[in-house]
Amino acid sequence: MKNVTSQQGKEIMERFKMEAASEVGVNLKNGYNGDLTSREAGSVGGQMVKVMCPEQQWNFTRNNVKMMGHVHNIVLSAEIVV
Repeated sequence: MKNVTSQQGKEIMERFKMEAASEVGVNLKNGYNGDLTSREAGSVGGQMVKVMCPEQQWNFTRNNVKMMGHVHNIVLSAEIVV
């Protein structure tokens, strides 16, 4: 992995934030964005988390052993933390 200075890291995160904002339709400006609603700011942060920590889902179907003919769908979710 390439070594990144503190300033480079800030610039990378700023670009990432701008990309996330455009994906959810929030118009961010460089600098102060205090005029954003909580919903808009939260949607940007939520999009960033979604990209950084994707959730994986697996679907299983199993037969109920106590009641013949009954089928249960089971969804297991696992979060991959990097």
